[in-house]
Amino acid sequence: MVARLGEPLALLSTLGTGLVAGVFVAFSTFVMQGLARLPAAGGVAAMQAINAAAINRWFLGLLFGAAVTCLLVIAASWGAAGNRRAQLRIAAAVTYLLGVMAVTMLGNVPLNEALDRVTATTPEALSSWAHYLPRWQTLNHLRSASAIVSATLFLLA
Repeated sequence: MVARLGEPLALLSTLGTGLVAGVFVAFSTFVMQGLARLPAAGGVAAMQAINAAAINRWFLGLLFGAAVTCLLVIAASWGAAGNRRAQLRIAAAVTYLLGVMAVTMLGNVPLNEALDRVTATTPEALSSWAHYLPRWQTLNHLRSASAIVSATLFLLA
């Protein structure tokens, strides 16, 4: 049953990974640079507000929905793993799951949670922001690249 859904699942995964790539690229190319120009208290407060706003059904539905369709693509393609298109789909799905979801859950989310524990107007905010900003940006660049590669592999498949 799942194998017959390979094409529609790959299409949904292409769309989902591409949209996620767009969100992350926006953060990499201008959102974080804008926040970095603010004083630490402003950057911390703004990022805390962004992180709180990101917990919504639209963004999380997109992020995790793409992960679910990627898992289903792997299941649908596994039996035909000798086929070039199936190999590309599996590679695309694994790239998203590791490069986007694992990095998000193991890197960006813990950084966000640590930043959330800081009061933006305290002296601690300056050191927290100095620690947070370059690490979060590096991880986000990795997520951006992974989502772009994933969407590209899905397109090639």
